[in-house]
Amino acid sequence: MSQPPDWREHGVRIVRSDELDSNTPQTPGMTRAAAINHAKAGANKLWAGTVNIQPDAKTGAHHHGDLESVIYVVSGRARMRWGERLEYVAEAEAGDFIYVPPFVPHQEINAKPDEALLCILVRSDQEAVVVNLDIEPAEVSETTWVGPNHPQG
Repeated sequence: MSQPPDWREHGVRIVRSDELDSNTPQTPGMTRAAAINHAKAGANKLWAGTVNIQPDAKTGAHHHGDLESVIYVVSGRARMRWGERLEYVAEAEAGDFIYVPPFVPHQEINAKPDEALLCILVRSDQEAVVVNLDIEPAEVSETTWVGPNHPQG
């Protein structure tokens, strides 16, 4: 007869707000911190954390391969552009969820020029997949996050 799992050690995990791990891929204009991953909580199929985006900042065009992403807007206003030329646009505010399917070309934008955007991000894998895209966006704006994960847009 096999022993039941030790649920005390292998059950629910609480990751406190002061225990988030900022040792994640970072991009100028935004700060990511992992809350749920293998190291912090023992997760094998999910990654979750916070993303704090500076006022009026945006990523370059990219996609996340076969990963699914969910973004929950805690505060501020997010603008998402997507499509072959980022021709589609929608905005989300505090309390809204954003779903980004696999392989969808997109761009995240802080829609407020004077207020930070705070989001919770959940991905369907631990791998930090970012495929930068060299596409001409339908709309060009001035401020772009530049770094190893996002090109100048």
